Amino acid sequence: MDYNRVFTQAIDRLHAEGRYRVFIDILRNKGSYPNARCFAGHNGPKPITVWCSNDYLAMGQHPDVIAAMEEALHDVGAGAGGTRNIGGNTHYHVDLEAELADLHGKEGALLFTSGYVSNEATLSTLAKVLPGCIIFSDELNHASMIAGIRSSGCEKHVFRHNDLEHLEELLAAADPDAPKLIAFESVYSMDGDIAPVHAICDLADKYEALTYLDEVHAVGMYGARGGGISEREGAVNRLTIIEGTLGKAFGVMGGYIAADKMIIDVIRSYAPGFIFTTSLSPVLVAGALASVRHLKASSIEREGQQKAASLLKAMMAEAGLPVMPSTTHIVPLMVGDPVKAKRASDILLAEYGVYVQPINYPTVPRGTERLRFTPGPSHDEAMMRSLVDALVEIWSRMEMKKAA
Repeated sequence: MDYNRVFTQAIDRLHAEGRYRVFIDILRNKGSYPNARCFAGHNGPKPITVWCSNDYLAMGQHPDVIAAMEEALHDVGAGAGGTRNIGGNTHYHVDLEAELADLHGKEGALLFTSGYVSNEATLSTLAKVLPGCIIFSDELNHASMIAGIRSSGCEKHVFRHNDLEHLEELLAAADPDAPKLIAFESVYSMDGDIAPVHAICDLADKYEALTYLDEVHAVGMYGARGGGISEREGAVNRLTIIEGTLGKAFGVMGGYIAADKMIIDVIRSYAPGFIFTTSLSPVLVAGALASVRHLKASSIEREGQQKAASLLKAMMAEAGLPVMPSTTHIVPLMVGDPVKAKRASDILLAEYGVYVQPINYPTVPRGTERLRFTPGPSHDEAMMRSLVDALVEIWSRMEMKKAA
């Protein structure tokens, strides 16, 4: 077996399809986000503006968050010291779980090392604990949710995106006595659309199903205290499990679930992805704790971000750029070709100092490749005008389709 040949062919396929991913070498400038330095393709750092970070509210730069992390570092040191069971259960972890439970109006919460792990571990464990469980999953659910469902080995049915009729059709055809779980997201991060949370909960009530809501792109962003779409829509009490991340709007790292105490105890006790991994550093947990507490009390960041997103969408539309419809903070610009998406991204970085990564398959379906912008409260109108002017020039240069 020529192993190297197989590996080489696998990488060559990605290059041929225009899907080979290049990680850009950058450093953000503390206190002046979205300004950063890029080290790729030239000698020394070059100033750039970041347009694709999931640190939506720049909380990773917030003085309270940085101060909390520095204090924790000097108080307890760098690492957690082990798994939660063996040396890694710090008081910071306990405090943050209590804060997250309160944020989502639940009895308890459980921290994981990432949002991916929280989805994979929780969904796979739940389905294994519930004999004969059937999971109903939105077709656009994140890869981590798909991985968890697949790992569970349970029966699964995929319903068309946000299609309530199709979901009910599948629920009605299932064994009425089997345990059921509906898994979906609140904000779908590539298109920027929102799930009909209450309507899905209505179906869950009708067919006696549990609900699992991924709020990773909504926590910190929506609701009076940043509890997400479920808080904004007043649906918290109707959901069985709410999953979120600490690495996007909260600006740090980690994932979590919030639910009643019994479910939290089951996942804590049975999920290998929780049990057998070193817990988050208390330094990270302290920063996340400060961020969650700040965004519970402050709406300034959320309001600034929403204004920036609305303005950028309007400016792109006015310029005839093919900005996709979005009711959220996500601003996707359709390209429809992986090679052109990568080329446009490269030109923006090299010639205009604009950093935005192309989004290609398998993150989005083939033929829907795009540039995905996430303007934050610190992206001002002048930055947006420069960006739009650059995009118009590139669209013309590459003879790409404009808005119909």
